Amino acid sequence: MSKGRATLGSAPVEYGAAVDRYLAAADLGTASRRIYRISLLGWAWPLVDRRTPTGHDRRGARPPAVPLALLDDPSTPERLRRGLSDRVPTARPTTLTRELACLRAASAWWRTQGWITTDPTVGLPRPPTPVRLTAPERARAALALRAPLRELALWYLLHESRASVERVLALDIDHLDLPARRTRRHAAPTLSWGQGTARLLPLLLAGRTTGPVFVTARRAPATTPPGDRCPVTGRGRLSYRRAAELFTAATRPLDPSGRGWTLLVLRDRTAAP
Repeated sequence: MSKGRATLGSAPVEYGAAVDRYLAAADLGTASRRIYRISLLGWAWPLVDRRTPTGHDRRGARPPAVPLALLDDPSTPERLRRGLSDRVPTARPTTLTRELACLRAASAWWRTQGWITTDPTVGLPRPPTPVRLTAPERARAALALRAPLRELALWYLLHESRASVERVLALDIDHLDLPARRTRRHAAPTLSWGQGTARLLPLLLAGRTTGPVFVTARRAPATTPPGDRCPVTGRGRLSYRRAAELFTAATRPLDPSGRGWTLLVLRDRTAAP
């Protein structure tokens, strides 16, 4: 038995414990060790045929318990391949490449310890190069996202009316002529919209007949002007800054750069879904 094996002791039963033992022996800085841990534990889900949580769902998610011996199972490379494919639409290629490299490095170390006998990463494809979407494709992808009703209604109205963000957020409910799919004459300049907005606005405005169309999730401060506060819910008018933050965060998984897009991508009307 080699000195390394004698020092490290017998093979751990569980994959997470093997990750801990690998990181304890690896010559890594604090930041790199954290990245390796996140990357390696992320593979626990596909190892048991489950989707890896993404975005906010991944923070604090507890990885499933996985027997280390599962890495020697003949079906494991196929499970890992499916897990990699599942993450391609929502993760940056650089992230996938790094996580795959972490698994390969750890697997090689585990083999030298005699804990596993095969390389589970053999045959796994290289993550694809990101495809840069055209403006219509970005708008179409954003409108296809699963998002809260308020956000979807705002995005469709911006897209179908081609109005500025400031103009749309300034709308009050009494400005709208819902059956005619446009604003009333006193709310110049006139805005019109299409089927997507017409479907969502009545749902958004249910139970409200006055006040801002788009309101915040929380009650407005007492100092908020009455015209910027919903008299029914007490919520304030949604700000440009908050609307932009929400859109950028929602589109971050769609952006190959990982930064997310601005609301301006919705101005392309050739992207009707």
